[in-house]
Amino acid sequence: MNKKIELLAPAGDLHRAKVAIMYGANAVYIGGKKFSLRSRASNFEISDIKEAVLFANKYNAHIHVTVNMIPHSDDFDGLEQYLIELEEVGVTAIIVASLTIVKIAKKVAPKLEVHLSTQMTSTNSMCCDFYKQFAIDRLVLARECNLKQIDSVCTNSDLPIETFIHGAMCTNYSGRCTLSNAMTLRDANRGGCAQSCRWKYHLLVNNEIVSDENTLFSMSSKDLLAFPYIYDMMKSNVASLKIEGRMKSAYYIATVVKTYRDLIDEIGETQQPLNQQRLDYYQNEFMKAENRPTCFGFLDHEPDKNDHLYGINGAGVTHDFLAVVMGYDDKQKTAILQVRNHFVIGDEMEVFGPNITNQCFKVSEILDEKMNFIEVCNKPMQIVKVSIPFAVETGDMIRKR
Repeated sequence: MNKKIELLAPAGDLHRAKVAIMYGANAVYIGGKKFSLRSRASNFEISDIKEAVLFANKYNAHIHVTVNMIPHSDDFDGLEQYLIELEEVGVTAIIVASLTIVKIAKKVAPKLEVHLSTQMTSTNSMCCDFYKQFAIDRLVLARECNLKQIDSVCTNSDLPIETFIHGAMCTNYSGRCTLSNAMTLRDANRGGCAQSCRWKYHLLVNNEIVSDENTLFSMSSKDLLAFPYIYDMMKSNVASLKIEGRMKSAYYIATVVKTYRDLIDEIGETQQPLNQQRLDYYQNEFMKAENRPTCFGFLDHEPDKNDHLYGINGAGVTHDFLAVVMGYDDKQKTAILQVRNHFVIGDEMEVFGPNITNQCFKVSEILDEKMNFIEVCNKPMQIVKVSIPFAVETGDMIRKR
């Protein structure tokens, strides 16, 4: 069993990268301003990537950079210099979806590990054997693999294997979607996905519209939530467990990373599958951040109609994330909070953080920045002082109980 399995988290900007590392990620994957998918993410300048690497080093963590666009002939300008810069600032690995970029990276930046993206649709150990000739350091399996297939690949190949465990699932095979490009001229494989699968469509029969506003159709998959199968993946000696979501908020990343960190550590300590009570506990923790319905993807069965979303466009919005801890006075038992969502005197709140898990308290006293007593916090980013009877740390987060 791989008790030291890597937990790989996403980050759309420097702040979220630091949050992911603080909350327990062993590595974080980020995108640069060029050569990366997810063009709508904030993404990183080289100076930001360098700062992320320096921060990760303090936690013995790593930074991976996506260089995963499908390049056209005019997309190679500046690539060699970019890869050299990534190597120079201490990036551990790049994630690529082009064997041409693999060859260039191995030539100009040989210290960079090269991880082959899920977009390459690798579903068997023979793929691993083939890609070894290109000196690949890791293979990210297609999300369409089930548990038995994942185990078979890990057993029959000595190439380290990475699998997705959480987040959005493309409705097309391994992200090879052309809908966005055809409908909007935004190429999903070059960083511009318009998420056409999540749009709402009218249904036509013999060119006659048969749908109304209550029966519009969409073809989006439910999000992947693979927590019941982490033991199986660790037992199969998967090298890395990957969370999807470079567009997600810091609160989402903190919640999901913290929960998987605790789950992985518990399995590593016991070396046993979790019982139903513990599985229920972790599912409840994940649901504190999820805002779309979830499924197990392809892991335990071929997805059917129950694993897809029809008529739902995008994700809902939750207001459970209430505040971030900015400081704590142990003598006065008060915390300085940055408000994110509405709360009032008498509300029950829950603190979680890198070193604290689900400690609860009731709001009994709130002071604003002018030290006036107030009863309601309803201004996002407002700084307030709140009585908390136990110690909290800067960077801890507070949510509704």
